[in-house]
Amino acid sequence: MDYIRYIDKTHEYYRGLGYDKTYNYAYNEDIPFVPLRKPLSECRVTLVSTASFLLLDEEGLPLEEPRMLGTNEMEVFTVHSDWPADRILSTSEDHDRYQTDMNDVNAFFPITRMQEFLKEGIFKGLSRNYYRTLPNYSHRKTTEVDGPEILRQCREDSVDVALLTPV
Repeated sequence: MDYIRYIDKTHEYYRGLGYDKTYNYAYNEDIPFVPLRKPLSECRVTLVSTASFLLLDEEGLPLEEPRMLGTNEMEVFTVHSDWPADRILSTSEDHDRYQTDMNDVNAFFPITRMQEFLKEGIFKGLSRNYYRTLPNYSHRKTTEVDGPEILRQCREDSVDVALLTPV
C-alpha cells in the first residue's frame, strides 16, 4: 500500500509559497477524548469540520461572503443537520488536489452519510446543528476560543459524539 506523506507534502507546499519557518503542529499533553459510555446506536451525533464552504440558498446563491482563513475572533458557524448537500459549495483551496475532489461535499462534510447512518440505526439521532470553524493555524485560538464554543453548543444540544472532519 502506498501512503501519502501529508506532512512532508504540506511542508513542501508552504516552502513553495515562500514560508521559511516549518509549521509547528499542535501537541496536547492530555488527550481530550473520552471513551463512549454507551453504544453508538444509542448516541446523538454531530459533525464538526474545518472545511471552508458556503451555504447556498434555494437559487444557488451564497448566504454569506466567502472567507478562507480565520481571524482571532470566535468563528463557529452552524449548519442545520438536515441542510441539503447540493446547497453546500466548497471554497477550499488548501487541499491535495491530486488525491481529493472537493466537488464531493461528502468528502469533506459527510452530511449525506450522516443521514444514511441514522436510517441504518448506527446512530440514535443527529444533533440539530453541525459545526464548522475556519482554520486559523492557531492552537491557542482553537483550544481557548472556538473549541470551547463548539463544546458549549454540543452540550446544549445533548450531543454524545462529535465526528471530526479536518480539512
